[in-house]
Order: sequence, then C-alpha cells, then structure tokens
Amino acid sequence: MELAYYSDYAVRLVNTEEPARNKDSLTSVEAIRELFGESSQAARRATDADVTRFRSVRGRLRAVFTVADSGDETQAVDLLNSLLLEFPVSPQISGHDFRDEDGRPKWHMHLAEHPSNATAGYAAIAAMGLAFHLTEYGVDRLGLCQAAPCRTPSPHPPTTPPRRYCSDRCATRANVAAYRARKRLEAERSVSTGHTAETAHETSPRTER
Repeated sequence: MELAYYSDYAVRLVNTEEPARNKDSLTSVEAIRELFGESSQAARRATDADVTRFRSVRGRLRAVFTVADSGDETQAVDLLNSLLLEFPVSPQISGHDFRDEDGRPKWHMHLAEHPSNATAGYAAIAAMGLAFHLTEYGVDRLGLCQAAPCRTPSPHPPTTPPRRYCSDRCATRANVAAYRARKRLEAERSVSTGHTAETAHETSPRTER
C-alpha cells in the first residue's frame, strides 16, 4: 500500500539523533523545516516551541522501532495506537498533477497535514505511515540496524528480504568487527590452551627410575 511510504517521516525524525554518539541535529526551527521539505505548508508553521515537541515525538517513535526490533509485536502496536489517538490524521483523495493516458488524474490516498501546529501534523503522518507499514508488511520490517553504535531505524520494503543493517557500510563494519572478535577469541583460547598444557606438564607426577 502506497501510504506505507509515509513511514519515511518517522525514519527521518528518529535519525536526527544518534544516542550512542551523543549527537542531536534537531536543534532549530530550520532543522524541523528540513524534515518536512520546502513545499510543506506545515513547515512554515514551525516555531521554537516545536523543537521540544518534536523531540518528545521522536523518542516515542524510536520506542516503536526498538520494541519492533525485539519482536514485541503487541507493544509496538500499542505504542503506535497511542500516537494515532493523540495525533489523528485526515485522509484525502488526491490527484496532484499526474494524468493517465486519457488525461484523467491518477487518484490516490493522501494524508492531509494537520492544521493546528507543525508537530501535530508531522507526528500524525509519521505514526500513520508506520502503522500502514507494520500492518501491511509485518513487525519484522521495522527493525533497527544491528551495527553498533548505529542503531538506525531501517524499515524494509516487501520486495527485499529482511536485513540486519541499514547500509552496506554498516554491514561491512559489523562483519569486520565480528571477524576481529573471532580472531581475538581464537588467540585467547590458544594462549589459554598453551598455558593449560604447560601447567599440566609441570605438575604431572614424574616416574622415578
């Protein structure tokens, strides 16, 4: 379903923070407007007060990805339902400027922006997008990147198998880290085994001649 496309709103917002690196790019009205895109009406309504509100919504959206990544489907749904109740959406039929070969608009469902404030509008679209993504493709498609310290939300499209990493870069980094960890473990085992054999040789009773 094309409305699952709106889950990208949630991904963009959550990715403004990297908790493991203590980084946060959501620090200004300009940062909020970038999340919406220049053409959005709601972006122009953003104020300094929205920075704090956006951060609060961001934490709740990250929680959805976190529990989904752990496989707790029921809790992920509960968290999303809480957001949907607080930030309702207004679905509309839209044709934009697309035309078919007969000159008619290509009608499709569209989530209208909420008129009250920038945070409400963005949160409504992000939560509904995640809800469509979860119900259409399954909770296992809302995971987090497994490469530490990335942990970036990485919803997977239905045309590809579920993946553990958000990018080839993270996959490579994780594989290199795993390889080095295996090598360290092998080296530690080798040293331990060598010491054990040496100790056993030194403490074994000698046969008297």
